[in-house]
Amino acid sequence: MFVDALRDAYRGLLLWDRRRIGVAAAAAAGSAVIIGLATVLIPNALFSRDIPPVWWDYPVWILTAMLLGMLIASYVRGPAPDSEEEASDPDSAPGEGARGPETASEGRSGVLGGVGGMLGWFAVGCPVCNKIALLALGYTGALTYFAPLQPLLAAASVILLLAAVITRLKGQYSCPLPSRERSARS
Repeated sequence: MFVDALRDAYRGLLLWDRRRIGVAAAAAAGSAVIIGLATVLIPNALFSRDIPPVWWDYPVWILTAMLLGMLIASYVRGPAPDSEEEASDPDSAPGEGARGPETASEGRSGVLGGVGGMLGWFAVGCPVCNKIALLALGYTGALTYFAPLQPLLAAASVILLLAAVITRLKGQYSCPLPSRERSARS
């Protein structure tokens, strides 16, 4: 089942046009800049970091940004129908985009992606610069309890984002409704 989901996700990724690829690259770069500046993985004068980053912060930061970029790009609407014949296709319901209607699993992928993105932010951030951890645990508690949890937050972030991206991409390929993109490239 997991292998089939990965296969369908890969096929969904192959259906992407230049616009979606461009949106994915721009969203990944934007996510990397926002997370990098706020967590001071990109040195800047706006924010400070009391505890230096550890070695795994950088790969998790980049992977999180790439997965967020792919997830954001999966919400980009496909190209509009070229002819009136395709636009008046009786098989497509009114109000549906080129991707078809949003299903419950697609709504869950948005929640997974949002939670995964936030966990990634907390995972690569300074443990004592996190106001929530600092208020709840204090400086010493944040170092003692929150800092050791950050690798687990990083793993959970990547897993949730990957699940969201796979769900979205799988839905773009194995959608129950016929789409112009799928029929043109199959």
